[in-house]
Amino acid sequence: MFEELQLDRQLRLGMDALGLTRATEVQRLAVPPALHGKDLLVSAETGSGKTLAYLIPLSQKILAAETSRQAGTLALILVPTRELARQVLKQCRELLALSPLKAQAITGGADFKYQKAQLRKDPQIIVATPGRLLEHCQKRSAELGNLQTLVLDEADRMLDMGFRDDVLKIAGYCPAEKQVLLLSATLSHRGVGAISTTLLRSPQFVTVGQVRQAHSSITHQLILADSQEHKDGLLVALLEAGGFDRALVFANKRNTATRLAHLLKCRKLRCTALHGEMSTEERKQVMHRFHEGKVTIVCASDLAARGIDVSGIDLVVNYDIPYSGENYLHRTGRTGRAGQRGLAVSLAGATEWNLMISIERYLALRFERRTLPGLKAKYNGPKKVKSSGKAAGSKKKTPKSNAGKQKTRSRNQKNIGKRRAKTAAESAVKNDGFAPLMKKKPRG
Repeated sequence: MFEELQLDRQLRLGMDALGLTRATEVQRLAVPPALHGKDLLVSAETGSGKTLAYLIPLSQKILAAETSRQAGTLALILVPTRELARQVLKQCRELLALSPLKAQAITGGADFKYQKAQLRKDPQIIVATPGRLLEHCQKRSAELGNLQTLVLDEADRMLDMGFRDDVLKIAGYCPAEKQVLLLSATLSHRGVGAISTTLLRSPQFVTVGQVRQAHSSITHQLILADSQEHKDGLLVALLEAGGFDRALVFANKRNTATRLAHLLKCRKLRCTALHGEMSTEERKQVMHRFHEGKVTIVCASDLAARGIDVSGIDLVVNYDIPYSGENYLHRTGRTGRAGQRGLAVSLAGATEWNLMISIERYLALRFERRTLPGLKAKYNGPKKVKSSGKAAGSKKKTPKSNAGKQKTRSRNQKNIGKRRAKTAAESAVKNDGFAPLMKKKPRG
C-alpha cells in the first residue's frame, strides 16, 4: 500500500530505513483518509502499528506544506504517560531521521526552563503529556497558533487519569481548522464520545479487530495459588526456569511491585521495579537498562501497561489479577507484538477467582490451566459456582418471624403504676381562679 501513496522522498527513505514495506491493517485503513485531511476516530489493539498510522500522515502534511521554520509547532501528539511520550518520540525521530523536521518531548518531571529553551528552537512536532504542556501554553512558551494536526493517543487512558479539562484547554490554544486524530483502545468509552463530539468534525471511524478480544498471538495461562507466600514461590520458580529474553511482572499496587523486585533480586535475578512514585530520570534509567538487556525482569504497576514497546518481551506475569478486562489486554499486550508469539501467565488466589472469571467472560477466552512441579495449589476453585462460573456464596439465614410479638420499650415499662405528672399548661388552668373546688381526702 505504501508504494501507492504520494509521499515525500525524505519520508519514504525514513520508512525504508525502518523496513516499512508492508502496511498493517490499521495503517492501511487510517493513513489514506488522514492524508486527505479527514478527522479520525481509531480503535485498534496494542501492537497493531497505531503510532505509525498517525506519524506518517502528519509528517507528510508538514513536509508537503511550504511553512516557515519559525512557524512554531505544526503537529502535537498528546499522550497520558511519560513512558509513552518517550516511546512515540523515539519512533518519530527514527522515521524522520533523513528529513529536516525536529521532534521534542514535553513531559512532567523534567526541568521547565530546559523545556522552554527547547521550545524556542521551534520543533515542528511535539509529543507531550497534557499537564506540563498546558503550563507552557499558559506561560506562553509553547506556540500552537499554526498547528496543523492534533493527535490524542490513548485518549481513554488520558480521560481516566483526569486530563479531560487540560486537553480541552490545550485545544483552545490551537486553530479551529486543525485536523484531529483520536486513538483509543475502545470507542465506547463515555468520555471519548463526549470529547470527540467537541473536538472532531465529521470524523471517519477506523476499527481494527474486536476491542473485547484477547491477542491471538499470546498464550494465556492461569496458575492457582493458596496464599501470598505461595504466589511468591510460584513467581520465583516461573522466572528461575527461564525460557524468556525479557519479562514484565505486573502488580496492582506500587509497594507490591517494589517488594517483588527485592524478592527477585535476592534470588540473583536481574530485576528492577517501575512505578509512578519514581522520578522521571529513575524511570528513564529503568527503561534504558531494560532496552539494553542489563535487566531482564521489570516488576511494574499498571503505569507500564500502556505505551511500553520493548522488543523481546516474551513473558508477562500477572502477580495480581487486574481489575478489568481492559487492563488485562493492555498488560498482556506488551508481549506477542509485531507477529511474534508471547506468553501471559496469571497467578490467582481464592479472592481473585471472580475477577479471573469476569476477564474470561469479557474477552471470551478460557485460560489454560497450569501447575508448577512441587507447587500445586490445594485450592482448586470454589466448591459451588454460579452459572456464570463465579463463586456461589453461602445462603443467608432467614430472620425469624416476629409475627404476634409486640415491641416492648423500657420507657413504656418504667412508669407503670405511677401517677402521671401534670404539665405546666394543666397546672396553669387549675390555678386560674375559676376551677371548681377540690374535695379534701378524708384522713384516717
